[in-house]
Amino acid sequence: MLEVIYKEKYIIYLKGDELHMIRGLYEAHLPVSNLKGSIEFYKNLGLELAWRDEETAFFWIEKKKSWLGLWEGEENKLPYHPSIKHIAFRVDYSSMKKSVSWLHSKNIAAVPFGGRKSGEPFVRPNQGNASVYFDDLDGNNLELMCFVEVPERLKNISAKLSLDEWENLLDKEGDF
Repeated sequence: MLEVIYKEKYIIYLKGDELHMIRGLYEAHLPVSNLKGSIEFYKNLGLELAWRDEETAFFWIEKKKSWLGLWEGEENKLPYHPSIKHIAFRVDYSSMKKSVSWLHSKNIAAVPFGGRKSGEPFVRPNQGNASVYFDDLDGNNLELMCFVEVPERLKNISAKLSLDEWENLLDKEGDF
């Protein structure tokens, strides 16, 4: 039986809810030099424009759950650093496998990351995720990323493995 610990108009807090205050990321921002061109770029990715004004535009990533704000201004000239010019979009593994062709269909090139020579998607077994990277019109580094279930005995692998290398390793280990 659930125990009501607090009530306010339209909201009832159940015992245990206080442990789960944060439900997700609602908003992230990127600097851009040309809002009009950036709006077209992000629409091309399939994001829905939520609203805009003269210097900003917001796109739903998940409608009514999370959005991305684009801010036109001089900040786009700042040198790249992931804390100010990077975001990752969540995808599933089957989409990750098609990500490079999807990006290509939108006239966007996947870019190498972390010393890799290829822009192909890769798995980080020690982190339990897979990624592919690309840039927007201002060099903001964008990433498609998904969770990857990693067997315990493979979680110590810090190398970045291509999807083929990862799947072959799982086949060899009997996990795929």
